[in-house]
Parts: sequence; C-alpha cells; structure tokens
Amino acid sequence: MSEPRLKIVLVTPEIPYNTGAIGRTCVALNLELILIKPYGFSIEEKAVRRAGMDYWKHVQLTQYESWDDFIETRNPPRENLYFFEEHGAQTVYDADYNQDGYLVFGCETKGLPPAILDGMEDRVFNLPMLNPVVRSLNLANTATAVIYQALRTRLS
Repeated sequence: MSEPRLKIVLVTPEIPYNTGAIGRTCVALNLELILIKPYGFSIEEKAVRRAGMDYWKHVQLTQYESWDDFIETRNPPRENLYFFEEHGAQTVYDADYNQDGYLVFGCETKGLPPAILDGMEDRVFNLPMLNPVVRSLNLANTATAVIYQALRTRLS
C-alpha cells in the first residue's frame, strides 16, 4: 500500500495550458491529478502536452465523468476535502491539511459550482490578493501556491 498523499482535483477545467502546468507540478511532487468532466478541451490536445512538456505521460491521472461520480467512487471523508475559491472565508494559511487531502479547484471562468460548496463553507479557502485591482489569479499559479503551502505545513 502506498503512502497517503495529497491529490489535486480540477473540476471541469477549461484551459489546457493550466491543466498541463498543474499536471507538471503533480509529476514533480509525485501527486495524483484528478480531472472531473466535462472539460473545455481534449486532454489529447497539443496545448496540454506542451504546458506539461514531456512530463504529461508521467502524470498519475484519474478521470471522473462528474463530481457525483468522483464522490461515489472515491468516497473522500469530509475532513479530507479542501475547496479553493476567491471568496473563501479562510485563507490557505488557515487550513490544517490532512496528509491524504484532496485540494479541489474549479474551472477558470466560474470556479466551483454552488452545489459542490453547499454545506462545505468551513472547507472553503482563498489565496489572499492584496491589491483589489486584481480580480483573480491564474488557476495554475493558484494551484501551485496552494500545493506548496499544503506540503510545507505537512513537512514542518
């Protein structure tokens, strides 16, 4: 049996470059990448492979047809779910990351669907932005910052 580890979940990603870049980070850190359909692109697209470079073939990739399929198949404990949204009540620095946690990110233009977040308010976190001129951050950059923060807290 393998050691528990963080997993990255992208719910209905829309931009292949972001998914490729996040996949590359997952390879670098030996993390599973979970993709929830539908996607805004084909994972066979050159853009995904280009962003993931020649590492895409090494991504530990699992795909699910829907959020419900993911929940039914994986059955993750509530305390292992960490949702990241611009308007989360807590910051990524407040989370007590479980070593077997699922770091969940929504699509680039809409974020996570309200139905997924319903009843999970205490599990929703944000990455602080200090300048109000910036409306949002790039998904790949946000995911990478969150992943390293989660790993840092687990290693300290």
